[in-house]
Amino acid sequence: MNTTTNPPEIRRIATKEIALLSGFLFFGLVIMPMMIFFVGQSVFGSYSGAGYGDFFATLSESVRHGDRVAWFLILSPYLGWQCLRLMIFAWRISGRK
Repeated sequence: MNTTTNPPEIRRIATKEIALLSGFLFFGLVIMPMMIFFVGQSVFGSYSGAGYGDFFATLSESVRHGDRVAWFLILSPYLGWQCLRLMIFAWRISGRK
């Protein structure tokens, strides 16, 4: 198996991965907190703060202060995608015996 890649190939892969990370980070920072807030509001009732703005401010403050749970929440779409890719890779490798 040839494991060497040329620099344009590495640049293409890195660009693709950065684009994936950016897209999933946008989803984790913008779309997912909206979904969490509105689903939580419909299931549990109104948020104790002053609405979505207060919810987002609390979440972003937790991220800025380095709360691991908040960071996991923000990065979970990307981490889930990477786990899926790893499982597909392992499945393909295990079938080549």
